[in-house]
Order: sequence, then structure tokens, then C-alpha cells
Amino acid sequence: MVDAGMNLFDIAGKTALITGGGSGLGQFMAKALAEAGVRVYLVGRRDDRLAASLGDHDGAIFALDLVERGAADHLFDMVSAMDYQPDIIVNAAGINPRRHADEISESDWHYSVDLNLNVPFLVSQKFVPFMKQNGWGRIINIASLQSTRAFENGISYGAAKGGILQLTRAMAEAWSRYGITANALAPGFFPTELTAPVFADQAAAQRLAAATAIGRNGALEDMRGPLLFLASDASGYVTGQSIAVDGGFTAK
Repeated sequence: MVDAGMNLFDIAGKTALITGGGSGLGQFMAKALAEAGVRVYLVGRRDDRLAASLGDHDGAIFALDLVERGAADHLFDMVSAMDYQPDIIVNAAGINPRRHADEISESDWHYSVDLNLNVPFLVSQKFVPFMKQNGWGRIINIASLQSTRAFENGISYGAAKGGILQLTRAMAEAWSRYGITANALAPGFFPTELTAPVFADQAAAQRLAAATAIGRNGALEDMRGPLLFLASDASGYVTGQSIAVDGGFTAK
């Protein structure tokens, strides 16, 4: 007999659009969704990285810089030509310039805020009409420890990630009545390209691990369960929320 509770997590046959799908958390989440039977559309700047991420999974790649003017429109046109439209959007593209407030340039500020905050809205907005037609959709944004805490040399990244919390709430208010939930995952410290400077300092990495309740930093596999929860019917009455996947870092 099939466990009805397990069916809540069944997303096989869905289609997901993942920005930043060529590296880091975006790459892992694309893999996790594909392994759950989801068709994955990967978006990023480098087609070779995207192709490697897609591998032999069902889906497609779209190589473009989402910060460029009109990029969301261009992406929409390309995806609209596909046979399947996104049921799930994962806004994982991000960058952290790691510049002190005294030193960050205007161009670095704008690029960071554009990619980390503006792009998730502009991309999601384009595909919401498809979700409305189906009466079902999942938008998953990526928040951060820096959504609620200030870290050294993180002013532009932190400002954008703080904005992600309110953007997620506002998306939920605008679209949840149509069956579209909007939530965020807020990872702690995970070993990715974005956090490579942190993990390169073993002592710093150990201090961060000690600051968690669990006593270790994150492993990419720790993201799988929360991701599948937010991408499925299991989270049908959860919207406008941010789930910290940080080993209890923010609980202490």
C-alpha cells in the first residue's frame, strides 16, 4: 500500500527553472530535483558549466547573464519555446563581492544587488502567468545568514539578502491565492565557490562550525530535504517563510 504521506513529496514530472545552476548550491539543487524526477532548466553565464551540471538529466540549459538589461525577457522567450513551462523556480544565482563598506565600488554594489535581489523578482514575475494557469507553483528564493546578521565585508550581499526576506513575503502576498507559494531557504556555511574564501581558512571554518548548535558546517546533502519540502505539495500551506538550514547557527 502506498503511503499517502510520501505522495506529498512526489514532484516527478514537474519542470523546474534553476538560476545559478552551473555551480554551488544551484548546481546541487538542480541535481536533487532531477533525481526526484523533475525536468530541469538551468540558467547561468557559462554554457560549459551548465552542460556539465545537466549531464544526462532531462532538461535544457540557457546561458546568459541575468543582470544584463532585458535578460529576464530573453530568458522568458527562450523558455516559452520549450514544450514544458516551469512549475518550480529556484532563484539560486548569487554573488558576494566581499568588499568593505569603505571600498566597494558603485559597479560592484549594483551588480551584487541586481543579481541577488532584483533578478529573483524579475525572473519569477515572467513565469507566474504559467503557474496561475495551472493553479500550482513553487518559488524558492535563497536567503542567507546575512539576511538577518551583519558579517565583515558583506554590505552589498547582506543588503540584498535582507531584501530577499521581504521580497519572499511580498511574492507570497501577491501570488499565493493562485496556488503559488513563495518561500526562502537560508543556508548556513556550506562549501561552495561562493564561500571558498571562508573554508580556505581552516581556523575560521572551525570557529563557524563551533557557532552552530549541531557543531559542524553544512554539507550540500543537508539542503535536499528542505528543498524537496518547499518544491512539493508537502509545503502547500507554507508561504512567505524563510527556513534556516544552518545547523542552529541563528538559534544561538
